[in-house]
Amino acid sequence: MSENPFGEGFDMNSLLQQAQQMQASLVAAQEELAQARVEGTAGGLVSVTVSGTGDLVGVDIKAGSFDPADADSLADLGDLVVAAYRDAKAKADAEAAEKMGPLAGGLGGMGGGGLPGGPAGF
Repeated sequence: MSENPFGEGFDMNSLLQQAQQMQASLVAAQEELAQARVEGTAGGLVSVTVSGTGDLVGVDIKAGSFDPADADSLADLGDLVVAAYRDAKAKADAEAAEKMGPLAGGLGGMGGGGLPGGPAGF
């Protein structure tokens, strides 16, 4: 058997096993986020639903709240939809950071590897 070039106590198999476990945990967390749903609201008149990854999946507008013949009313509607989306997206980002943060922290000196909430690269 050849001498370990990294010195005594370095176990390449253990390191590889840890990396595989982290990858499996990362994939599971990403799948869980894709299935999660987060709601955001604005003005009590508009609510939107986004996935845990931030994709818009639903919009609900309180009936009778806006006059389709009034341009100002429609402009307000647009602003409220954007505000509700931003609210939901911020909640989804916080949830992603909570789920992915421990995984990024497990990378130690390797950096975040582009994970949400981590540095963008090694």
